[in-house]
Amino acid sequence: MRRLTKKKALTLVKELDAFPKVPESYVESTASGGTVSLIAFTLMAVLAFLEFFVYRNTWMRYEYEVDRDFTSKLRINVDITVAMRCQYIGADVLDLAETMVASDGLKYEPVNFELSPHQKIWHMTLLHIQERLRVEHSLQDVLFKSAIKGAPPVIPHSEDNSASFSACRIHGHLYVNKVAGNFHITVGKSIPHPRGHAHLAALVSHDSYNFSHRIDHLSFGEMIPGIINPLDGTEKVSVDSNHMFQYFLTIVPTKLNTYKVLADTHQYSVTERERVINHAAGSHGVSGIFMKYDISSLMVKVTEQHMPLWQFLVRLCGIIGGIFSTTGMLHGMVGFAVDIVCCRFQMGIYKPLKEAPVNGQESSATTIPTDSHPQ
Repeated sequence: MRRLTKKKALTLVKELDAFPKVPESYVESTASGGTVSLIAFTLMAVLAFLEFFVYRNTWMRYEYEVDRDFTSKLRINVDITVAMRCQYIGADVLDLAETMVASDGLKYEPVNFELSPHQKIWHMTLLHIQERLRVEHSLQDVLFKSAIKGAPPVIPHSEDNSASFSACRIHGHLYVNKVAGNFHITVGKSIPHPRGHAHLAALVSHDSYNFSHRIDHLSFGEMIPGIINPLDGTEKVSVDSNHMFQYFLTIVPTKLNTYKVLADTHQYSVTERERVINHAAGSHGVSGIFMKYDISSLMVKVTEQHMPLWQFLVRLCGIIGGIFSTTGMLHGMVGFAVDIVCCRFQMGIYKPLKEAPVNGQESSATTIPTDSHPQ
């Protein structure tokens, strides 16, 4: 009974076979079929190889949500070189609530405004990258992928005598309230004031004013080497001593989550404006560098994503099965068309013979000659 049950089960399974086997004696191999098979296998291998590179590649996914974090502090990372001596200028932040932020985290370092040959090469490279970023926005995804955590690269110092330094490099970081504010560099050191703050500019001669500057780095949030910000590499040269440079920044909180780094940083867009201060001509203001920033209420989440393994296998099966079926159909159609064309050309060979005239003694049947002859 068990053997009969097993035989019935095997018979039922055989009847459900969707891939019946054809005996080899019924299969005919042709040169055209072999050529099509070779082309199909080559195309499968090439597309599968390219699909593997697609599987290895990653892309960035952007999501937007409301930023609910309004109690934390905002970090400002600054590295600016101004063409004035350090004792003549001061930098600080005044936010929308009229709160003055001390610049204890900033360092004033005497330097030369002119770059060394090595620094010029780096500066030109940075400007070229900025130019390409304005045109090719997808390059920002590449920068996000290459971002790493760690200390920023060290800028080489000049070996000249400190007495010949005519510029000042202001670098470091500040922690400010997460509200709109104004980071500025102007003449004189800042002092606290009941109604805000003030700068001791009366002791500085107007002849020493020169707010030509170069922004080597300006970012907000966590310091992430590899990310290039819109103002990095900006250089402004002032011909007039009384000159005001204004930068209007819109900061967007950003959560970056890649396979290399997980960080809370900020992106920003900028609009520039500059003018000469001439009170006689009605152009009023204070000479200096002013960066007015505002913080967006939306937050961007940037996540690096990868193709799942199951999706890669499905695409791979689609490539192999699609090419196999398509080449088989094309081969059958071409063969059918060739057979039709060849048969039309060969129709003259198989035309029926004209029948002989019928008489009483002859039969209308056609005799078939044989190879035997009478002895």
